Amino acid sequence: MNHPVISPPQYFIEGFSYMLRPGLRAFVMLPLLVNILVFGGMIYWAFGEFDYWVNYFMPSLPDWASFLSYILWPLFALLVLVIVFFTFTVVANIIAAPFNGFLAEKVEIMARGEDRTQPFRLADLAPLVGRSIARELRKLAYFAPRAIGLLVLSLIPGLNIIAAPLWLLFGAWMMAVQYLDYPCDNNQVSFPDMLSWLRERRWGSLGFGGVVYVATLIPLANLFCMPAAVIGATLYWVRETPSA
Repeated sequence: MNHPVISPPQYFIEGFSYMLRPGLRAFVMLPLLVNILVFGGMIYWAFGEFDYWVNYFMPSLPDWASFLSYILWPLFALLVLVIVFFTFTVVANIIAAPFNGFLAEKVEIMARGEDRTQPFRLADLAPLVGRSIARELRKLAYFAPRAIGLLVLSLIPGLNIIAAPLWLLFGAWMMAVQYLDYPCDNNQVSFPDMLSWLRERRWGSLGFGGVVYVATLIPLANLFCMPAAVIGATLYWVRETPSA
């Protein structure tokens, strides 16, 4: 089956249009509900704690350099946003993992033109639960030491100025790993092999992950990012590996 050639970031945009297809609506609703609940809680928590964390990370400046605070504050505000959204994205994906795996499976079936009308059955999720959570924990083991290293860097005066752009780059890569893993897991591709697949398409993968990551920082739009990213990543996988 021939598909139009599009750039990896566009797969995420295409994911939004797939969400509206009649054969997928039921599979989209559960991960969408998880995302709304988790990010709703995150926004409520962050609203009260935001200023505290920005001030915590901001380095102390001597009086003669106080004017720099107007330059540094937006940078450290961005740093706090990146850390908070990254943390809650990880939590949301662990909770929604079985639903996301199921959604990726149905999208792949549809994208390959094999079936467009399969009914939703909650019982079909049961076989995916253990495997999906185990895979999420494997991703967490990959993410955590790298995130901790960046967090330590964020606390070192002087060096923490470069932490925000590094968090953005890291976040883009993590979004690619997070969402491409669902179709790869469904196709029994091991985690190391999935990482190799992404590295072979490094810039495309960073482009896909980057647009997903930026979208998670946009209020309201971020509520719909998870199912759109799962769908987009699955389309990316199907069209880059048509014989998978």
